[in-house]
Amino acid sequence: MTHMILRIERIGTELPPPSDPDPAGAAAVQELMGGRYGEMSTFMNYTFQSFNFRGRQGARPFYDLVANIATEEFGHIELVAATINGMLTGTAEDGSLSAMKGEDLKQRWIHGGAGALPQDAHGRAWTGDNVFASGDLVEDLTHNYFLETHARNNKLKVYEMVEHPAARALTGYLLVRGGVHQVAYARALEHLTGANMSKLFPSPRIPTDRIPECRPHLDAGSHKILYRFSPSDYQELAAVWNGPHPETGEELVVEQGPPEGALPHDMPPQTATFAPDYAPEEIAEISRKLRVAAGLPEEPTGEVANDGGGMVEKVTP
Repeated sequence: MTHMILRIERIGTELPPPSDPDPAGAAAVQELMGGRYGEMSTFMNYTFQSFNFRGRQGARPFYDLVANIATEEFGHIELVAATINGMLTGTAEDGSLSAMKGEDLKQRWIHGGAGALPQDAHGRAWTGDNVFASGDLVEDLTHNYFLETHARNNKLKVYEMVEHPAARALTGYLLVRGGVHQVAYARALEHLTGANMSKLFPSPRIPTDRIPECRPHLDAGSHKILYRFSPSDYQELAAVWNGPHPETGEELVVEQGPPEGALPHDMPPQTATFAPDYAPEEIAEISRKLRVAAGLPEEPTGEVANDGGGMVEKVTP
């Protein structure tokens, strides 16, 4: 049996280009990356639950649900990283790291090239101790529901704490998509046990539609859509993801994914941290020669979202 992840060079939602750097705000966003209830935890919890799932044929709708949501969480990790990287762009704009010595999470420049790390807001490394995979389906689904609930709590707090436009765009999107996963695990528990989980929503009790950055995703119907992240597998999602949405009453639907997403920004070099090098123009020239030698176009073939705005055009390579 072959297991694989198909990776597409797009991120889950459009993020604003890097503008004014905000290292303190980026530190708060790190909690959504490597915190106990961050995206690394949701991804690895559901991934190991799906890896260890016994009797998957007999419980196929529930296996498909857990495995499929795990795949979306992998993309959420990249989106959080893209947000942090944008917020750290320009922190050493003058080519010097001296201004960073007063920052709490100095590893981001010494060890991380002015980028995201698998850590929480205190700089503590993410740990596998955050993974819960008991093997008991009801127990795991109950855990997953409360994991998503506390993750939503943290996103709401980071939203209030950090006013940077990239952090607001990120949390607006994750509140909607995390809400989908919260509803999914609640529906799964309802089908298995008969418990009326809909009475728990919204949890925490802050309606998502009150948050401006959530509204475009709500207007697009993202809150009621569970995407299938496979060309042909996970066909039994609709056996669990059905019925009315507990907050809006709209019918839940499964759509073939992945969603369209958005092109990522090409973060400019940060030469003070040697990212990708002290002289990035040399690497660019080597790359050009390699493309030509391989019969590829002289210019890069990949696509990025850079449009000449924001800090991307302000930072000197």
